[in-house]
Amino acid sequence: MSQTVDRALTILASLGEGPASLEQAANTVGVHKSTALRLLRTLEEHGFVHRQSDHRYRLGGRLLSLAQTALEGIDVRQVSAPYLASLSERYGHTVHLAVLEGSEVLYVDKVESRYPPGPDSWLGASSRIGRRGPAAATAVGRVLLADLAQDQLTAALEGYEPPARGPRGTRSAQELRAELVAVGRQGWALDQAEYEETVNCLAAPIKGIDGKAIAACAISAPTAVAPVGELNRLLPELLCTVEAISLAYGGSPTPRWCENRCGAKHAVRASHT
Repeated sequence: MSQTVDRALTILASLGEGPASLEQAANTVGVHKSTALRLLRTLEEHGFVHRQSDHRYRLGGRLLSLAQTALEGIDVRQVSAPYLASLSERYGHTVHLAVLEGSEVLYVDKVESRYPPGPDSWLGASSRIGRRGPAAATAVGRVLLADLAQDQLTAALEGYEPPARGPRGTRSAQELRAELVAVGRQGWALDQAEYEETVNCLAAPIKGIDGKAIAACAISAPTAVAPVGELNRLLPELLCTVEAISLAYGGSPTPRWCENRCGAKHAVRASHT
C-alpha cells in the first residue's frame, strides 16, 4: 500500500474515535506536523474530514455519506432476496438485482431460472453475482441512469459509445438521453436483445427512503423462451415486486395494490434515522 494512502487511512480511523488536533494527528502516524497538515487538507478538500472552529479535525460528511451508501447497498440485497425468489418461482425466469457504479451496473444478487440457460448463454456465468455490464446498454442500467441528476448523468455517460451489437446498436448519446427521459417517466426499461442478442430483459427501479433509485430488479429470459410480448405481460408483476421491496426497505408505495397483484405481504420496517 502507498505510504501516503496508509497514513491518510490511519488518520481517518483515528478520527473515528473523536476530533483531534493537528499535533495529535501527526503523532498518530508518526510524521511532522507539516506532513500531517498536507494530508488533512487533502482529506478536507474531498470532504472526508472537517476542520472545526477550535482547529481540531473531525470526520467529514462525505465519509458518512459513503458509509450510508455502502450500508444501503448491503441492506437492499437482504431485503430484496425473498421477493426476487418469489418472482422467479412464479414465472421461472432469471431474476437479477443490480446497482449502479459509475458508468457500469454491478449484479449483486441473482435467482437462477428453472430451465438451463445453455452453455454459452449470458444468463449463465456471464451474469453471475459480482459481474459488471455497461449501464447504458442494459435495462437495469437505464432505469438507474434515468433517476440521476443531470450532473451525475453527464459524469456517468462521459466517454459513452454506442454498443457494437444489437438491433439498437446505433443509438447516439442524444438518443440515449431522450430514451432515459422516457424511462424515467414510465418507470421501467426493456432490453430487446440489445446487450445480449439472445436475451430479453425487463427492469424497474427499487426506491430508497428518499424516493431515489438505489437498485434495479430485472426479469431476464432467452428470446426463444420469452419473446418481448410475453415478457411485457410480466410488467405488472415486476412493478409489484419493486414496489413491495421499496416498502419493505422503507419507502412508501401502496401495499394493497401489491397484495392484490402478487400476494406480497409487508412487514413494518424500522426507521433508518
